[in-house]
Amino acid sequence: MATDTKDVKDVKDVKDETPADTRDALEVLESEAKEWEKDAEIDRILKAFRLDAYSVLGLKPGVTESDIKIAYRKKSLLIHPDKTKNPLAPEAFDRLKKAQTELMEEKHRKNLDEAIADARMLLIRENKWTVDSPELKTAEFEKKWQEKTKFVLIENEQRRRRQLKAQMQEEGREQRKADEEAEQRKRKRQHEEDWEKTRDQRIDSWRAFQKGKSGDSDKKKKKKLKPIG
Repeated sequence: MATDTKDVKDVKDVKDETPADTRDALEVLESEAKEWEKDAEIDRILKAFRLDAYSVLGLKPGVTESDIKIAYRKKSLLIHPDKTKNPLAPEAFDRLKKAQTELMEEKHRKNLDEAIADARMLLIRENKWTVDSPELKTAEFEKKWQEKTKFVLIENEQRRRRQLKAQMQEEGREQRKADEEAEQRKRKRQHEEDWEKTRDQRIDSWRAFQKGKSGDSDKKKKKKLKPIG
């Protein structure tokens, strides 16, 4: 036990004996190495294909939720905007967070897994391979698979946007129709209210008309009377 204590003391003494300028240089090199690692990770994230959350997190399909959480925590701590001077850190951090959120969402992750699987099958069919073909185990296949995955994901995103646009247009038509019907009902109610408000006036006008008509009739009768004698 005493020997261990002595060894620790000797190491400490050696460190303390290291010239201050040498220690400063080592610290600078270590700091630069850490910054280089942060910059490299930020650059990797920003170059990763956005629609592929696995690619953004630097993961392969099929990983567990625990793997996703660990990868996100490690990378987010590395590139956090508060821990690096890189001006692109906020954008990279946002993309990393978005990718983690997408993979933790069951529906989104399922859709992504299906797209990746579709890309693999398309590649096999296009090249007339089978699932047992040796080509599937090569680095070249992995590269082609990534490219095909991008193609499938882009197509899926374009389809989603077209469907969303059509849905919005349909909702817009339905909304305009509803607005027009509401406006018609409003005008009808206003007409009925105006009609009701002038009811007494119309009755008075009718009575006056009838009275005037009756007066004219009496005058005509008087004109027809002949003098006696």
